Amino acid sequence: MNDAGACVSRREVLIATAASAALTTAEAADAQAALTPAAALPATQARVTLEVNGQLRTVDVDTRTTLLDLLREQLQLTGTKKGCDHGQCGACTVLLDGRRINSCLMLAVMAPGARVTTIEGLGEPGRLHPLQAAFIAKDGYQCGYCTPGQICSAVGMLDELQRGMPSHATPDLAARPLLSADELRERMSGNLCRCGAYANIAEAITSVAGGAA
Repeated sequence: MNDAGACVSRREVLIATAASAALTTAEAADAQAALTPAAALPATQARVTLEVNGQLRTVDVDTRTTLLDLLREQLQLTGTKKGCDHGQCGACTVLLDGRRINSCLMLAVMAPGARVTTIEGLGEPGRLHPLQAAFIAKDGYQCGYCTPGQICSAVGMLDELQRGMPSHATPDLAARPLLSADELRERMSGNLCRCGAYANIAEAITSVAGGAA
């Protein structure tokens, strides 16, 4: 074309074509993202701050990470054991704000600002928790795998007794202490011992509780 105002250079045609292609690609990507299921998207991350054994810890975790895996894999507190990973054996029991929980059933992102106590935080060599000392004195373990969960659960259980919390086996709500043999079995029923050291475990707990189970 001879008309300078109507003349379009080859360079301008290429630029316009590229811009149109880029816009089409972006629109296609947006449409594909809208159709992509959430499970196929990259896992999100979260920053969690919580108090573990008296120390503030801030960690970045996958939002699917359990409290158990946070403690073991990221904080290297391997005293807390992974047993069934389904909340059935009690090996992963820790104290959360003073109450016993199965850490395999709780996501780390559900515990921001919480106070977590593991077996490492209960005592240390030369300054054992009374229950740790009792388990040693009464031989309340064999392989020892369930022992951290047993002790943490017993700590939480004895606190429940002090607060007068009944169990499903409590026949008399006015009785003190609430720790008959049936009470002890029911209250510790969430903690399994494959070695079968239950008699010595019960003796260790009872010696600290001061009951007559």
